[in-house]
Amino acid sequence: MALALIYGGTFDPVHAGHLAVARAARDALGTEVAFLPAADPPHRPAPGASAPQRAHMLELAIAGEPGFSVDRREFHRAGPSYTADTLAELRAELGPQAPLAWLVGADAFRGLPAWHRWQALFELAHFVVAVRPGHGLDALPAALAQACAGRWRTGPGALAQRPAGGLLRLEMPLHPASATELRRRLRAGEPHGGWLAAPVADYIRGQGLYRGGTAPAGV
Repeated sequence: MALALIYGGTFDPVHAGHLAVARAARDALGTEVAFLPAADPPHRPAPGASAPQRAHMLELAIAGEPGFSVDRREFHRAGPSYTADTLAELRAELGPQAPLAWLVGADAFRGLPAWHRWQALFELAHFVVAVRPGHGLDALPAALAQACAGRWRTGPGALAQRPAGGLLRLEMPLHPASATELRRRLRAGEPHGGWLAAPVADYIRGQGLYRGGTAPAGV
């Protein structure tokens, strides 16, 4: 059974680093990647662009890319966008035996114990953890290290053999793109340094995004 791979995040805005992770995961695991933008991320300040705007930028960024799609399911659910609720919904749709994985960066994975019902996530899906040089998985929080014990797999094929509960490292080359730095550059009117796909950069300019103030509500 094919592995369903979900790339969750705020994507505020989607940049070259996000796309590099998705391409690496698609190629390493031989499966499609669904980008799933958070509607109301509970663990960070309010995004600089609205949820529809962030999803639209994703659509612009992945246009023509084989194996990529955008899943807007969190936009249709009220309240904070908890990953536990999203994975439970996906699990109900796919069935109990379908292999399902959540793609996440190492820094976000290290903060997993702060997520809502985080220990239940291992019963709902696998984790594919994108690891860059200097952003490894050493010195995990004690509770997370204990939860991860015995779950690490050595190859992508192992994830397709079970519905959930495994962990896989996705080794990535160092990439300079950072959403925080990118938003700073955009606020300051500085060049984005090639971190944005041209249609996304044009859309940001046209919408006046990331210049301060409240994000517009529309697309």
